[in-house]
Amino acid sequence: MSVGWDTAVAGWEGFAPLAGDVTADACVVGLGASGLAAIEAFLDRGLSVVGVDAGRVAAGAAGRNGGFLLGGPSLALHRAVDRWGPAAAGLYRDTLEELDRLYALLGPSVIRRVGSIRLAGLPGDPADEAEAADREAETADCAAQAASMREHGIAVEEYDGPLGVGLYLPDDAAMNPAVRATRLATLVGRRAALHEHTPVTSVRSGSVATERGVVKARFVVVAVDGRLEKLVPALRTHVRTARLQMMSSAPIPSHRLPCPVYARWGYDYAQQLPDGRLYVGGGRDRFVDEEWTHDAEPTESVQRHIENVARRMAGGSVRAEHWWAASVGCTPDDRPLCARVEEDMVAIGGYNGTGNLVGPVAARSAVAWLLDGKSPPAWANALDPVAC
Repeated sequence: MSVGWDTAVAGWEGFAPLAGDVTADACVVGLGASGLAAIEAFLDRGLSVVGVDAGRVAAGAAGRNGGFLLGGPSLALHRAVDRWGPAAAGLYRDTLEELDRLYALLGPSVIRRVGSIRLAGLPGDPADEAEAADREAETADCAAQAASMREHGIAVEEYDGPLGVGLYLPDDAAMNPAVRATRLATLVGRRAALHEHTPVTSVRSGSVATERGVVKARFVVVAVDGRLEKLVPALRTHVRTARLQMMSSAPIPSHRLPCPVYARWGYDYAQQLPDGRLYVGGGRDRFVDEEWTHDAEPTESVQRHIENVARRMAGGSVRAEHWWAASVGCTPDDRPLCARVEEDMVAIGGYNGTGNLVGPVAARSAVAWLLDGKSPPAWANALDPVAC
């Protein structure tokens, strides 16, 4: 299995594995987007930090996702507001602030502020009556989303163009997630002790045991999205691991996608890089039972679906070059999980496939909970030790 994004970080030198027992003020497990944000938050408060990851920085979902930087949670805003109340709009604003912070830190060479398009259905004519009916329903849902966004002062425009009809969200952005993570890790690694290829065997408040030594730390944040319930068994009824699959193509002759595009209620998605390559994912809803799994290998059935999505997005034939999959965490109510499993230990995850901005926001909330006793915002599924 090869990951298309990784070609841009082929020269990554990385961080040495942990070499024995160490002590720090804080330990963060997981060096993806949320873990790196937690480390930064601890550092900004003057604490010493050790960060560990079982593999390379962002070798999990943080470096294998679609590269979308979308405001808000996994649910469209009107649906999130219906389920969670006004707190959903607060999360949306928090993620846009996180995007501003990320752009200021990494700049336009990494973060492309091009907006995003939500399409009502895949490009092209519907394949059958069921697809036509679904497109009609999604068109109505786009209108409801736009109304909610305007009500809460969030930018949105109608889209009616070569790809179809839907919404254009100008605040969103695109990136190569592996580049984003390794650049952030380089910056954070100047102030913290980061260790790749250091699998954790057990974690509890005050102690993180790995295959290469034990990290003693007063504060612990577990920032692992996929397979979180395996590392922290107390969360097994609160979060569940799903597999997301992707492919990348050889360059196509036309630049069809001006920005990240998602369709079919967000289940199918794609972005086109400046070199013409398509990065495409989706199909989990068509193979639900198969995709509730800890296995992170791509499957033929889902990849066939994704190749069809790629052809619809491209408006013609495509040639696949890379196929891959990653594990993400999902929660029953679609809210991000922020759980204080023990007095000085918080676990975060359950981003439901949209952790690129939600994850760092949750991480900063976790650090504030540990250091200041400030409970996470109402948009988080904030569990305490008794609930766990």
